[in-house]
Amino acid sequence: MFAFLLTLPIIDALLLSVVVLLQAGQGGGLASLGGGGTDTVLGGRQAVTILTKLSWWCGGIFLVLSLVLSFVPRGVGSSGLQERLRAATPAEPGQQAPLPLGTPTEPVAPAPGSPPAAAPQQAPSPNPASRSGETPAPQPQR
Repeated sequence: MFAFLLTLPIIDALLLSVVVLLQAGQGGGLASLGGGGTDTVLGGRQAVTILTKLSWWCGGIFLVLSLVLSFVPRGVGSSGLQERLRAATPAEPGQQAPLPLGTPTEPVAPAPGSPPAAAPQQAPSPNPASRSGETPAPQPQR
């Protein structure tokens, strides 16, 4: 039932699109907003053609079908994907620690009773590896 009621508005929307595109333009468009009375803004009184009647009927049918479709139940039950998601989701979410927003700008003070951190070593004389033939260790950036 739901699938049938879903295909009806789709067919109606396609028909409405074709009917609107087949109608002749009014000629004024937004350029008529600059002056004149309401008759020129709204396009004036034109003869009611079959395409005009058909567009009103298609629009009304689309509205009614959309309202009816909103009250019809979707189907018999939930899909297998929904069941697996419900099974994987914990019943009660636990308290989670907040995520860090960035690195701290100030150095963190050591905890009381912990050994003090070693002071950074001074860089040795420039390029000592060239004398010994070893590759130098990368220097920390400051």
